[in-house]
Parts: sequence; C-alpha cells; structure tokens
Amino acid sequence: MPIVDEARATDGDVSAGAAKRWYTVPEAAEYLGISVPTIFRWMRDGRLSFVKIGGATRFTQEGLEAVIEKTTGSMEAEAAAGRCAACGHSVLVEGNVQGTGRLYFRPEKTRFWVFAEALVPIRARVCTACGHVQLRADTAKLNRLLPRKSETPEAP
Repeated sequence: MPIVDEARATDGDVSAGAAKRWYTVPEAAEYLGISVPTIFRWMRDGRLSFVKIGGATRFTQEGLEAVIEKTTGSMEAEAAAGRCAACGHSVLVEGNVQGTGRLYFRPEKTRFWVFAEALVPIRARVCTACGHVQLRADTAKLNRLLPRKSETPEAP
C-alpha cells in the first residue's frame, strides 16, 4: 500500500486538500511489473524520477507512469481516428484546413535521396457534437520521407 502524504500543498504542486501518493522501491517495482534491480538501474540511468525523503527513496504515481511507453497498432489507430479526441463522438466531417492555401507538414529530417516534395498533406475532421478539430497527415507519404534506421547518423 503506497504511503499517503496528507500535508496540504501551498506551491500549486498539488491542489489543496488532495493527498499525494508516495511509492517505495518495492511498491514501484510491483506497480510497473518490473524487478527491484530494474528500478535501481532506471534511477541510475536517469530514466525514472524519484525523491529522497531523509534516507528513503520515494516515487510519485505520475513519475512512475511517465516511464510507461505505449505503441499503438494500426488497427487501434484507425479506430481512434474515427472518433472525436475530445468527446468520443463518432460523427466527424472531413475537410481541409485552409489559410492562404493548403496546410502541409514538413518533417525536420527526411531521407537524403527522395524524388518527392517533402511536404505531407494535412486533412482535418470536425466533430459535429463539440466542434473539436482533429488534424491528420498522410502517414504513407510521411513514412516514405523519414530516414531509415540505417540512414540515421550516429550521435558523437
């Protein structure tokens, strides 16, 4: 069971009256489903945020959740694209976002030899229930433009 700090925050870190949860090393390992040595290695590598309270090491739930990475599969991405990100409504009207012309996305780094313009068209969808605008790029073109792992130069 995580330790709960009942102290009231005054610096805006936690809303007044809210309890902050602190996890010990074994609790953090159990929460993430990893071993205690992995917790210590991640702490040493700077991958996991922690605080020292006296001689004790503690973790916040937010800090533990920050190390969780999610990879979205194409089926899940397609299902999510058909719903409003703000309210979950399923009726989205597709169209273009327009200023003085079409909007495009230009990746900062592209493959060295690509015989195509490095601009990726952007499409928009608007939720008919809440008016939220979602932007989508042509991922097929984007993936053709991005450098392959073998083309990425190694950092010094």
